[in-house]
Amino acid sequence: MASGFSVPLHRSLTEPILMGGAPRTATILNGTIAAAIGLGLQVWVVGIIYWVIAHGICVYAAKSDPKFIDVLVRHIRHKAYLA
Repeated sequence: MASGFSVPLHRSLTEPILMGGAPRTATILNGTIAAAIGLGLQVWVVGIIYWVIAHGICVYAAKSDPKFIDVLVRHIRHKAYLA
């Protein structure tokens, strides 16, 4: 790179995408499971309780590592290799 030049980089390109403090994929997955429990099984209270607890766990985990879903998937994939 030539000295004296810089490239502006928007902040949104470097930060993880969070919904309500949890990673986007985890939020969508938890919402889908909660909706399946609440609407499909017609157990509204259990669906809402599941969503609150699961979303709270995801927010707690995202505070220490916003990409914990990627790390979890990699851990599951390499589990047999490292065992």
